[in-house]
Amino acid sequence: MVPEFKFEANGATVVRGDTLEVLDSIVENSKVNLVFADPPYNIGKRFSTFHDRWESDEAYASWCKQWLDLCIKKLAPDGTLYVMTSTQAMSHLDLYLRSKLMILSRIVWTYDSSGVQAKKYFGSLYEPILHAVKDPDRYTFNADAVAVEARTGAVRRLVDYRKPTPTLYNSRKVPGNVWFFPRVRYRMDEYEQHPSQKPEALLERIILASSNPGDLVLDPFAGTFTTGAVAKRLGRRFLGIERELDYVKIGLRRLRIKMELDGKPLESAPKTYVRRNGRKGTHTVGANTGDLFGSLQ
Repeated sequence: MVPEFKFEANGATVVRGDTLEVLDSIVENSKVNLVFADPPYNIGKRFSTFHDRWESDEAYASWCKQWLDLCIKKLAPDGTLYVMTSTQAMSHLDLYLRSKLMILSRIVWTYDSSGVQAKKYFGSLYEPILHAVKDPDRYTFNADAVAVEARTGAVRRLVDYRKPTPTLYNSRKVPGNVWFFPRVRYRMDEYEQHPSQKPEALLERIILASSNPGDLVLDPFAGTFTTGAVAKRLGRRFLGIERELDYVKIGLRRLRIKMELDGKPLESAPKTYVRRNGRKGTHTVGANTGDLFGSLQ
């Protein structure tokens, strides 16, 4: 099926359409180096005109298997797939992908609390991510690009006396599989109007680790196009598919592919704050103002 529209500029492509309907027609098989898939979670959120609710867990899992098969078909022989979903649904995807790919890591993205937390059970403060590859002997993993400060070596400055010459433990290491990144908040410059926006820092780690400059990164559920924004900044090519026009407009603007559509400017939505002195101010979401609060008027 032909996508509703497709725009390209400077190595980035934005496609409006349903991934199941358009992915086969717009991407060659075995050409994508990195897939980051963050689909609706089947937990009842509303995404513009779409309500994220399937009739059963089995129906949701069946839908996921369809687009996963497509993404795997498009993945290069040495390509990598990261996939997210709800904690409730991830077991379905995990079991299915084991028969298709090698799962290298089961990552926990943990974040700070927001709003009211559960009082009669332990509330969720994380989302799972699967990291999988086609060929466990040949895939991209840039360890140095994502190394972080090691508490043992860099902070405590412990010495390894087992070596012939006592040596400080390494001060840098590859992150483990529990990642803390704050969720995107209303007052953050990167915030867009979307119910499940992922932070740029999360995508930066994934893209740096599992792709190289010039590689093709695919996001089949592009949403606010955070994957594309980070991929472009890091010198990767990008293809994002999104069915909701409101979010496609965000992608066109955020990737600077188009700054108007159908004769109307593509602008970030203004935000209103109540300042500590009681005065209200406005700030344009995503504007490159430098100082977030300095732009309040």
